[in-house]
Amino acid sequence: MMNKKVLTIAGSDSGGGAGIQADLKVMCAYGVYGMSVITAVTAQNTLGVQRVEELPPEVVAAQLSSVLEDIRPDAVKIGMVYSRENVEVISEAIERWGLEHVVLDPVMVSSSGRELLRSDAAEAMRQILFPKVTLVTPNVPEAGKLADFLKGSLGKEEMQSSSGSYPKAAIEEQSKEADCGSVLWTENMAYAFSEHWHTAFLIKGGHRKGAPADYLYDGEKGIWFPGRRVETRHTHGTGCTLSSAIACNLAKGYSLEEAVREAKTYLTGCLENSPGIGHGHGALNHLWKMKIR
Repeated sequence: MMNKKVLTIAGSDSGGGAGIQADLKVMCAYGVYGMSVITAVTAQNTLGVQRVEELPPEVVAAQLSSVLEDIRPDAVKIGMVYSRENVEVISEAIERWGLEHVVLDPVMVSSSGRELLRSDAAEAMRQILFPKVTLVTPNVPEAGKLADFLKGSLGKEEMQSSSGSYPKAAIEEQSKEADCGSVLWTENMAYAFSEHWHTAFLIKGGHRKGAPADYLYDGEKGIWFPGRRVETRHTHGTGCTLSSAIACNLAKGYSLEEAVREAKTYLTGCLENSPGIGHGHGALNHLWKMKIR
């Protein structure tokens, strides 16, 4: 019975592999009722992003009001926001409606290298969205950018929290590219991010060499989620897929740890059963559990 509801706030992918389109496929696979608010329209395929048109903030606000005045979501996934104005509109909606179980995938750059987040939007996202969500899910390159931000914005006298000091070695000494993504770097960064923004962080390890282990720090403890690398070029939309799956699991009442663990298993299946569509980084098979022929 489809009695759980999940809202995705993200950009539209004309190729169908990422963004709103991927999110809604995930929600279908999980048997939840999916709703959407579109922040930007992209001309995009498996080869790259050719064009981005942001939607005006008043249009994003109208979509949010239309959905939330009628249907309260059990969880929310936020993906590509693109502009500072959209970040502000989304932040206001979270506060006004008291939205819970909010998963933020901080989409900054597409897999083909196209910028999907303006610099002023990145600042707004850090300042006003991070503290209001349940979980932030950066990959290693995105976590590296967040680490650079902390390194540049925190003086030694400021690098303190209610539970002690930030791991200075991680922020100051381990900011070298060679260290980015190492076990120690990942653990220290997840802790530092959580302490600074007061929310949980899942640093995804798909960009690392070897097994793609992810690391969750929930504000109290850290947990590694080992994974098995699937050798395929069809990886378009993996971040969207994982964050949406986590949101679906939270909507169903899973703990954060359980939600991440199950979503990671689901994503592995999506990769293993990818249909091989497209000439570039192809799409995943979001409905692999349904065994559709």
